[in-house]
Amino acid sequence: MPGMTDRLKIAYLCDITPLDPNLYSGGNARIYQALQKHAGDVTILGNGWHLAEPVRRLMHRLPEAVNLRLRWRMHLLLSRIIARGVQAELRRGKFDVLFCAYSFQSLARLEPPKGMPIAFTSDATPTTYKMSEVGQSFGSFLSASRYLDPWVTAHEARIMRRADLLLWPTEWLRGGAEQHLGVARGKAHVVPWGANIDWVDAADPGPALGPNKPLNLLFVGRDWFAKGGPMAHEVLKALLDRGIDARLTVIGTVPPEAHQHPAMQIIPQLDKSVSDEMSRFATCFRNAHFLINPSFESYGFAYCEAAAYGLPALSLNVGGVPVRNGINGHMFDADAPASDFADCIARYVKTPSDHAKLRASSRAEYEAVLNWDAWGQRAATLLRGAMRDQ
Repeated sequence: MPGMTDRLKIAYLCDITPLDPNLYSGGNARIYQALQKHAGDVTILGNGWHLAEPVRRLMHRLPEAVNLRLRWRMHLLLSRIIARGVQAELRRGKFDVLFCAYSFQSLARLEPPKGMPIAFTSDATPTTYKMSEVGQSFGSFLSASRYLDPWVTAHEARIMRRADLLLWPTEWLRGGAEQHLGVARGKAHVVPWGANIDWVDAADPGPALGPNKPLNLLFVGRDWFAKGGPMAHEVLKALLDRGIDARLTVIGTVPPEAHQHPAMQIIPQLDKSVSDEMSRFATCFRNAHFLINPSFESYGFAYCEAAAYGLPALSLNVGGVPVRNGINGHMFDADAPASDFADCIARYVKTPSDHAKLRASSRAEYEAVLNWDAWGQRAATLLRGAMRDQ
């Protein structure tokens, strides 16, 4: 058995390869890289369905909206067949640990070799999401799917109880798993994820905030409505009505015409893998005074990225948003009006020194918690502990 400092042999299981940094919002790639850096030598298992592979290929021919929702349910249905192929890979590899990210269905009916602990991480599971305020706000694409909910939940509960180590990024998810899946708290640990960018070195704070100075707000997201764009637009107007020289930069989407404003700068897309575009992304974060993404989220990498640049975030107090009041921003009730956001911002405009302190504590939160090195080091310790407990 490996010692406390030996590199583990880790089998990495997911329904999508972690070598693609654009899928799962980049989280899959970051998890894989952090394990490789801090925990051991990571081997990516195949994500094919083995003897059921023709069915998986057929799923990929369907429209994406249908494929995304049907594929994992079909995986559960065919799990006995798929699991046999995965088990053969595990026996051949002689791994220390099986680590599964995101796709809980990949663990269905799976029995790894004796003595090999199973670890799992995700920002939500179907049941915890659907039963939460976040999931209920979006509804269900396939209304008939609700008839499958008990069947899905039974699979989830069996899988999560079988796992030896659960690394949840939020207390929200740990509580949901305990409540809806009966997962024991002892095997579950809250280990926050990091930003979906490389490490950001500390830099001089951006433009000072204060009366009679421009106020820069930042919104980031591909879906204007899902990420809370309409509220950000209302907050911008509320601040302007108070005589505050507010501006809003939007990255990642083009708001509908009714939600556009002369005080908005719209950047439809930035590819962080392109050097010049990443530089522009960083400049937008460094020049902003607040990130405003009042969305319903199970996590949200943008909040971690904001902390990296010492940028306080304004969010809703729902789901697993990694924002702590007065530390790296402020959270508001789901039904809070735009005036509540504007009141908060206006207080900081009047007391710039408090905003400077909030910037500093936001950066400290990134350095201590909201980065992938912190996650990888903690995960490595917990994985070795799971090995000892076998």
